[in-house]
Amino acid sequence: MAEFRSDIEIARAASKKPIGEIGERLGIPGEHLLPYGHDKAKVSADFIDSLADRPDGKLILVTAISPTPAGEGKTTTTVGLGDGLSAIGKKTAICLREPSLGPNFGIKGGAAGGGMAQVVPMEDINLHFTGDFHAITTANNLLAALIDNHIHWGNELDIDVRRVTWRRVVDMNDRALRQIVSSLGGPANGYPRESGFDITVASEVMAILCLARDLRDLQRRLGNIVIGARRDKTPVFARDLKAEGPMTVLLRDAMMPNLVQTLEHTPAFVHGGPFANIAHGCNSVVATRAALKLADYVVTEAGFGADLGAEKFFDIKCRKAGLSPAAAVVVATVRALKMNGGVAKDQLGTENIGALQAGCANLGRHVENVQSFGVPVVVAINHFATDSLNEIEAIRNYCDALGVEAILCRHWAQGSDGTEELAHKVAEIAESGQAQFSPLYPDSMPLLEKIETVARSIYRAGEVTVPKPVLDDLARFEEQGYGKLPVCMAKTQYSFSADPKQLGAPTGHTLPVREVRLSAGAGFVVAVCGDIMTMPGLPRSPSSERIGLSENGDIEGLF
Repeated sequence: MAEFRSDIEIARAASKKPIGEIGERLGIPGEHLLPYGHDKAKVSADFIDSLADRPDGKLILVTAISPTPAGEGKTTTTVGLGDGLSAIGKKTAICLREPSLGPNFGIKGGAAGGGMAQVVPMEDINLHFTGDFHAITTANNLLAALIDNHIHWGNELDIDVRRVTWRRVVDMNDRALRQIVSSLGGPANGYPRESGFDITVASEVMAILCLARDLRDLQRRLGNIVIGARRDKTPVFARDLKAEGPMTVLLRDAMMPNLVQTLEHTPAFVHGGPFANIAHGCNSVVATRAALKLADYVVTEAGFGADLGAEKFFDIKCRKAGLSPAAAVVVATVRALKMNGGVAKDQLGTENIGALQAGCANLGRHVENVQSFGVPVVVAINHFATDSLNEIEAIRNYCDALGVEAILCRHWAQGSDGTEELAHKVAEIAESGQAQFSPLYPDSMPLLEKIETVARSIYRAGEVTVPKPVLDDLARFEEQGYGKLPVCMAKTQYSFSADPKQLGAPTGHTLPVREVRLSAGAGFVVAVCGDIMTMPGLPRSPSSERIGLSENGDIEGLF
């Protein structure tokens, strides 16, 4: 039996090509690559602008069933499929999000794939990378500082301190910062007010960077941020504080996509990183659009299950960027489906066909939801060593009854050899022209109806409860001209409902909308549902306890 190697050991042993060679595979001239060492680089804005008249390649979305502690492997499958398409002769690029430091040191781990289906350099990507998240954090907090500074020096804009909605951010899970009181210590420190921190990936600045088409669009969107209200309740914009210029300067380099490679040297753009449970969950528009101009096939992911990531990919990213996906892959595992069927985590290695069949309802719901957008679907069964042949056959039989094909994938252990069948199927679907993509709702639908449409059509909720203050906020947003924006649902990733313990495919549940937030710069309205937090906390035993340096200086414990 081959010796087991961890993801970080596999990544460290990789034979990487110089980043210039990876750029050459896509036709990127060396002078338009801004290297960060030998194995990663940013692609210049001038080169990306020069691609505008080229035709687009085929866009493939990888999404998944509802996540469980058993693992689904969406990023790993995205990388494996990209390598598989390259291996069968397709000019392919991969588009991923950048990992957040919060989950890295918390419970979820990194987001660079795993096993033989990874992007490298794994340590850099999962830690500071090219500094994009630091730039986003700094730009966000510059705006916060400018708000408090303006109020301190006389408040010419007549900002109502009680109605400042802009929050500071940090890229770490820190529950102690969820609710704070700032400016304590006397008049020299400003006016005390209640506020709080979000995690950087939930920041509107992150969403803006990921949805902006270029630097000019970035600056316009930053200026459109609503930071609060005056005493007469009229909105105050970031541009009123002259904040959009310096924020754009801080984000200039961060706007350029990052180019890296897989273990098999497929080019990969890793850029932007919103969470899909509290933000829109997709990598940047500028990276995806550049990849579509440079490759025949572009494989991208959307965060968490299809009820969150895929819905927002379709209704926000594709709507805003004019993208039209050619196919979608829904990732499932035997283990996660058994968990959705009621099996405890410590019992997942035992064959249980009954629980698996019960849990397949979750898979079926996600497949139907993706198909409702007019996008054809194939199911990828991400293989684990404990899967039995009977369990794999049960998933295939279930998918046959749905009218979709389920393909067993062994990319974690075998790389592209384990996704060849999936790659051929995806190429067949993409080339067939079956896709007839359309968003779930029109721009003209009122905001409340958009929230209810997602809740009833995607989550299968029986009721949506909205308190009067939230209804008043929605009415005010519409009066201010924001009624045509899409909605971004902030909800637990573990269930179709707002209750993380309701696994499987619940129906008729109640979706409580706790608050709504206007992200005028990003161009959507966030509906916060149930108990979801925009600042996560660390678990009892965080991953950070197992991360450190070895005696020879290598990083250990990342996964």
